Amino acid sequence: MQDSATWFTGLPETHGAVLPDEARGIRRVVLFGPPGIGKTTAAGALARRRGLPVLRLAPGPQDAPVPCTGLLELALALQPLPTARELTAALDEAAGVDHTGASLRLRRLTATVLQEAPPMTLVVDNTQWLDEASAPVLGWALRQAPELPVIVTERTWRPEAGGHWSGEDAYPVRVPPLTPGQVASLLSPHRPDPRTVARLHSRSGGNPALALALAEAGECQGQDDPPLPPAARRLLGEWLATVSDDVRELLTLAALDDRPERELLVRLVGPAADHLLAQAEAAALIDPGHGDGRVRFTASAIGAELTARLTDTARRLLHARLAQASYDPARRDRHTTLAADTADPRTARHTARAAARAAGHARLRGEHPLAAELSLLAAQRTPHEDTGLLTDRALTAVRDASHCGDLPRARAATRLVLEHDTSPAQRVGALLALLDASGQHLHSADELFAAAIHETAGRPDLTARILLRQAIWANVSEGAPEQAAVLASHAADLAQAADDTTTAALALAMQARIQRILGHPGAEATLERALSLPRTAPVPVNATPEHLAARHALFDDQPDQARAALLPLLVQAQRTGDTEAVVDLLRSLAEAELRTGRCAKALDYARRAQALSDNAGLSPGPACYTSAFIEGTAFRTDTALAHARRGIDASRHEDNKVFLSRNLHALGHLLVAADRPKEALEPLEEVRALEEQQQVRDPSILRWHADLAEALLAVGRPAEADDLLTDTHRTATDLGRTSVLPALDRARALLDAARGDYDTAAQRLTTAADRLRDLPLERGRTLLALSHTERRARRRANARTAAQKAADLFTAHGAHPWADTATHALHRLKPSSTDAGARLTGAEERCARLAAAGASNRDIAATLTVSVKTVEATLTRVYRKLDVHSRVQLAHAITPALE
Repeated sequence: MQDSATWFTGLPETHGAVLPDEARGIRRVVLFGPPGIGKTTAAGALARRRGLPVLRLAPGPQDAPVPCTGLLELALALQPLPTARELTAALDEAAGVDHTGASLRLRRLTATVLQEAPPMTLVVDNTQWLDEASAPVLGWALRQAPELPVIVTERTWRPEAGGHWSGEDAYPVRVPPLTPGQVASLLSPHRPDPRTVARLHSRSGGNPALALALAEAGECQGQDDPPLPPAARRLLGEWLATVSDDVRELLTLAALDDRPERELLVRLVGPAADHLLAQAEAAALIDPGHGDGRVRFTASAIGAELTARLTDTARRLLHARLAQASYDPARRDRHTTLAADTADPRTARHTARAAARAAGHARLRGEHPLAAELSLLAAQRTPHEDTGLLTDRALTAVRDASHCGDLPRARAATRLVLEHDTSPAQRVGALLALLDASGQHLHSADELFAAAIHETAGRPDLTARILLRQAIWANVSEGAPEQAAVLASHAADLAQAADDTTTAALALAMQARIQRILGHPGAEATLERALSLPRTAPVPVNATPEHLAARHALFDDQPDQARAALLPLLVQAQRTGDTEAVVDLLRSLAEAELRTGRCAKALDYARRAQALSDNAGLSPGPACYTSAFIEGTAFRTDTALAHARRGIDASRHEDNKVFLSRNLHALGHLLVAADRPKEALEPLEEVRALEEQQQVRDPSILRWHADLAEALLAVGRPAEADDLLTDTHRTATDLGRTSVLPALDRARALLDAARGDYDTAAQRLTTAADRLRDLPLERGRTLLALSHTERRARRRANARTAAQKAADLFTAHGAHPWADTATHALHRLKPSSTDAGARLTGAEERCARLAAAGASNRDIAATLTVSVKTVEATLTRVYRKLDVHSRVQLAHAITPALE
């Protein structure tokens, strides 16, 4: 029996399919999901864990119309059993017969076969092709053999619709798609880079068979918008065949819109749209929804396949329908442009104007991907005889595509510029914008830089612009800041020689940025030179010397000075509609507000930056880094950790070493703050390695050193912590970076305490806290460390005083996670008591007393010199701790407890 072709005991490992743990101990499991998702592999892996031989029935599409083929496959696989041979004979006799007696006999024999079979796990694969006659017989027989483990796979099934034929108690499991990491592992023989993995994951939706089909057709080579290969189209055809024609038509309309919404689809097809979308969700063609009304394909290749099936005429007709149904002017113009027949020059000119106008509207709204598409359409629809207009529109398209990292459209628009009779400045501008669009992922960067140099025709101003981009490239992509500084300096010299003070100012700012990283003493003088130069052309606000000066003020713990500089820059960025610059300015303002202890404002700026970044399709790394720090300080640690991990994943995929370091530091910092030092160690040590690789010498730029020292100390590696603190303190002192010394002193004090020198530790922490009076959250963290030190020294009164001060600071400034940590420390130090007074911080107690006495929130705020929002947040915590729901209950609870 073990020699039968349908018996398996060594099935291959799944490519990372993750099934719920509870499914492993259940006898009847139904695995469902679309074609190619890995149901067969997952079923084999699950069956193998049972430790029994596996009998696999695998009907195919050719078997579905033939009655009883499923039962015959079972009988033939178990031929050594007499009952199985009898079942085979009965099936032969029943061929063409349709009466109750034959059906009952088949049920009895099938049940007996399953009962007499040796111990095994039965896998019934591809049951969407199990013939209609076999399913009820097999289902009845399985009910007579309740101890038999059964695993069933099929493409679509609604678990909520009722029981399955394999058993009323069958456990339904939707086989999940692969994660990006699992896709990378699956495609490892093709050696894809991180960006290609991210693109293939998005294109395949984590469907392993689809990802393999795309990769094997050469999509790992980075070709722009490649056509779907035949193998992928066959798989997508099977997937789309699981739904009706009406569903496919609706999804085709969704695929033709750049941002389809349910409301739009309802306007197109009426109330039936919701029912059709539900069918698409059941077939895993679209995501269940994110609560924003958007319709998103689980794999972008689904939309590509649907649109690839259309003729040009059919496509234009559907775009015309979408234009009539769209309420958004920019999208209506997009569909109108795509619906037009470009063979008519007059129509082409009209639609090109409409597309250019719509691109401008999209740009002002911060929808840069849509602006890039519309700008390119405008350029492509402009008649070739209008060379000047075509060139201007193509350059606009390159810049729009550059803004959102849309490399395929940037390349297409650049080709339009280079193919026409354009000036050196225009050609160089297009190539530089193409370089900007590529981010860190363009493998042919050297060739593009060489092409751009060739197009300069020896002009020093254009050469300076190229050298400036090379400096940025060397710093971010190649981790070569010394080379970047040299290139930026050369660019500044050439630009000044050509009297291009705008490029000279940007180049000097870049040079100053790198000098600060390297710890060069001339950084501030270089920045002053940049600030002194007039600018005659508009530049991105986040690239200006003024923004860099504000960043330096933040590095030097001068947040109020930074804030004063950043606010007018934010207004300027908002007026120009530069979303990336607005995001950077909001991020910097969030950091400035956090340093001064204005947590609510910091949280608002960070959330605005995150929303803008996500909506505009910008790289997630920068906004996630800021969100992680702000949310972790002012709101919730779990939310902050999610931001940090998302930023890490995105930065790895984009090969962005700068924001990989920052997000790793955010993760490590949060884990140290959450008292999880073992988990914090790995990301913080990776930060150290990355910073060394990038030659970052200035410790004020990314302050990971104290966090890593605390983690090393907590895991029993004090000597390493000592060496790190000594080296960093020496470097900070040599560079005059006094802003980082209090945090280093705090970590050094913890090291003193670990060695038993509590007096030195306490004195060091007290001095550090005094130096941090203008930075309340850092002061609070230092006081908390002082409380821990005093408690270890058994000076509980001093420990309580320090913890109370820390709790009051954190509470007053809205740093809720830190306030909870300080309150917990305070509770551990208070005498054992269950009364309310022992459970409230000092700030909460004072607020509660005033509220219990009848003071309004505004009066309490005035008395305690805090904001009304802080009073509301404090009272919310008081109500929760005392389990009261009104001021009357508060008065009864608080008065006896605190008197």
